[in-house]
Amino acid sequence: MHIEPGIVTGAKLALSYATAAAAGAYGLRLAFQTAQEKGWTSLALRSVLTTALVFVFFEVLPHYPVGVSEVHFILGSTLFLLFGAAPAAIGLALGLLTQGLLFAPFDLPQYGMNMTTLLVPLFGLSALANRIIAPGTAYVDLRYGQALALSTAYQGGVVAWVAFWAILGQGVAGIEGVATFGVAYMTVILIEPLVDLAVLAVAKSMRSLQGSALVTPRLFA
Repeated sequence: MHIEPGIVTGAKLALSYATAAAAGAYGLRLAFQTAQEKGWTSLALRSVLTTALVFVFFEVLPHYPVGVSEVHFILGSTLFLLFGAAPAAIGLALGLLTQGLLFAPFDLPQYGMNMTTLLVPLFGLSALANRIIAPGTAYVDLRYGQALALSTAYQGGVVAWVAFWAILGQGVAGIEGVATFGVAYMTVILIEPLVDLAVLAVAKSMRSLQGSALVTPRLFA
């Protein structure tokens, strides 16, 4: 997970539950819209895939504590480009919850703030994609600059939310830990666009997936 236990405690945790509820409500709205467009089966299949991938990202890929949080390869922009915003949001929320229930129950009090930290930047990423990617452009045809912009927006949002929670819980004393965490997270920002382009290149060679219920229609169209 992303905020170390003890950073935010007591009544301040109530704010995290409120922000998580708002993010969850918006995610459910996107899920309903996605189901109307592509069907509930496609939404369910993509959500199962993203949940499994998020769990692997958090538990299998390298991750290490830095400052007030942990550095993970979340690959939020990759999930968005392959599966769409709603399945990515569901996968992030459920994958995070699964990790907490199975391996880190001591992190569950932080679930609200961690869910907010992952989902709100994803929604911002989705809005940015609508602005910088032309309507007729398939995601498999993205340029490096576009992938970099999307990844930077997502990871920057994660760092911003981590900073918010740390300062909320620790005040000015939390700034040093936030700075350390932010610098370490630069490695993710540098690597993730390359991962996105590599994954999209593989997807581009798998035209049999076009029209499949397993990926977002925008991947190829």
